[in-house]
Amino acid sequence: MFNKNLKAIRLKQGLCQKQVADYLNISPQSVSKWEKGEALPSIEFLPKMAECLNCEINDFFIPAKESS
Repeated sequence: MFNKNLKAIRLKQGLCQKQVADYLNISPQSVSKWEKGEALPSIEFLPKMAECLNCEINDFFIPAKESS
């Protein structure tokens, strides 16, 4: 769930993986691994990641609501 939410939120903000990585001072490959579900970020990244993506930390973990 985290990986899909992260990618959806990033795309909604119109950012590429490199932009998120640069903001977090990490490699774009790390962001790619998170989005593919191959790895998870350290908890220390979550507040800054939420700031970068203009969302709440919970948004990464809560299933997206379907539009009715």
